[in-house]
Amino acid sequence: MQKVVLGSLLILLPVFYFSGVYNAIFRYAGSGMMKTLARAFVIYAVPMVLIFSVVGLAGVPRTIGVIQPIIFFIMVGFSRVTARYLMVDILGRNLFGGQVKTVLIYGAGSAGQQLASSMRSEPAMRLRGYVDDDQRLNGQKLDGDRVFWSGNLPDIICKHDITDILLALPNISRKKRRAIVDQVQKFKVHVQTLPNMKDIMDGQVSFSDIRELDIEDLLGREPVAPNELLLGRTIVGKSVMVTGAGGSIGSELCRQILQSGVHKLLLFELSEFSLYAIESELRRYAKSNNLQNVEIIPILGSVTDATRVRETLAYWQPDTVFHAAAYKHVPLVEANPVEGIRNNVLGTYELANAAHEAKVSDFILISTDKAVRPTNVMGATKRGAEQIVQAFAKKSQTRFSMVRFGNVLGSSGSVVPLFRQQIEMGGPITLTHREVTRYFMTIPEAAQLVIQAGGMAKGGEVFVLDMGKAVRIIDLANTMVQLSGLTVRDENNPDGDIEIQEVGMRPGEKLYEELIIGNDPKLTVHNRIMMARESHLDQSKLDQLLDGIRTCRDSAQAITLLKEMVPEFDHERDNEKAEIAS
Repeated sequence: MQKVVLGSLLILLPVFYFSGVYNAIFRYAGSGMMKTLARAFVIYAVPMVLIFSVVGLAGVPRTIGVIQPIIFFIMVGFSRVTARYLMVDILGRNLFGGQVKTVLIYGAGSAGQQLASSMRSEPAMRLRGYVDDDQRLNGQKLDGDRVFWSGNLPDIICKHDITDILLALPNISRKKRRAIVDQVQKFKVHVQTLPNMKDIMDGQVSFSDIRELDIEDLLGREPVAPNELLLGRTIVGKSVMVTGAGGSIGSELCRQILQSGVHKLLLFELSEFSLYAIESELRRYAKSNNLQNVEIIPILGSVTDATRVRETLAYWQPDTVFHAAAYKHVPLVEANPVEGIRNNVLGTYELANAAHEAKVSDFILISTDKAVRPTNVMGATKRGAEQIVQAFAKKSQTRFSMVRFGNVLGSSGSVVPLFRQQIEMGGPITLTHREVTRYFMTIPEAAQLVIQAGGMAKGGEVFVLDMGKAVRIIDLANTMVQLSGLTVRDENNPDGDIEIQEVGMRPGEKLYEELIIGNDPKLTVHNRIMMARESHLDQSKLDQLLDGIRTCRDSAQAITLLKEMVPEFDHERDNEKAEIAS
């Protein structure tokens, strides 16, 4: 027996050292550690079998060479699993002094199982079981934890004092995700989710992949496969310029253009930091996706600088220009009308004129629903920009078109980041009016539809994106509070967590937005893109007003000129509606 002990030690110590067994951390012992042990014992077993079973030693049974590695492997593996259980599941949880969350994992599939395994090293999380839509699994056990049927979810939450629900359904549709949230929204439950499986880099789910369930996950519609012909007509193999490349829409346009086969991408941006950020991101993406042949060119400049714009287009000769640069924050433009008008109106003119002179093939203006019967300066400037583009479409070889849509979720001007910040600070959430409604669309969907709309342009069209149903902002606020695992404080629930306060309409704000000035939108080959042809001022009148704007530095006079350019611009109209609604 001494020979067996001595021989096994001489073989075991170097094998375990070089195999990394001694580097394993007990508290994270799992399948990875067992693979390391199995590999080490295979290496260990070979000389043991050769020495004690094949060659043989006097006084030592030959079966020892086979039996000893097997028994030793079982004992070492068991000791490590036991140590992990004692250190993490028993000692770690008992010594944890913080608040322990009671968790349900929604989804009893492989993603849910991997997530539960990762959670076992989290002392702040106590798993009560799984929830699944398959009623046949009700009452079954998965790794020792019970599976509940989702039809009993409200009762399960109450019975087990559930504080958190983790959605382990990485390929779930937004409609299904919304249905789950609706089912639990009356309870004080914090809902989090796994990202889409394609966004999980190694395909293995862990607790670190869990993220907050954003309002974008609920309001965004199911993606529609893009029309590749429309997506590529203005991009594939071409030189494309994006103004406002560092903004919310501009940056997403750049991302999708880079992925669509562009030859040269010009990033035109006023903000040095924003230009640096988007250029760095695009270069990293190009490198990791073998797109180094795409030339990415950062250009600092303002669209109001006629010389800079003209020189840029003359030198680089882009085939397509997406004009996303604009001042878009309604209160700021309302407080600074001269600069807002100069940037949004004159900037569009200078860019459109330079594109016309450089014989650019396609020019697409990114517009907004606030341009329809505007009640604020920002909306009126965008309608003025549309009129400029419409005027150029009549006389130019360049195909000029416009794409009009509503709010995009998560943009710098969206209420979503503001509400999220107010919730994190403990409230209150401030909204201007309880009857305010807005259209919402995710940034990627908006950018993709803009590119496809540009692919349909023949010149002068106003393309209008199908934004779905308008959303009441107060409903949006309520949902965001509930997603955070909190409750709204109101007359019916005075002990709630977050109060929603109505602060009154801002200058120029509308209760609701419209997308079309007329009443006869035309369908296109894309079911989420409509088309309208709308009237505009004649060229001589437009030129006269632009001359006036160039020299104007007085706010009142600038707004008067803007009203002449956009006759439907009515500063007071929606403020009166707000008072009536109140």
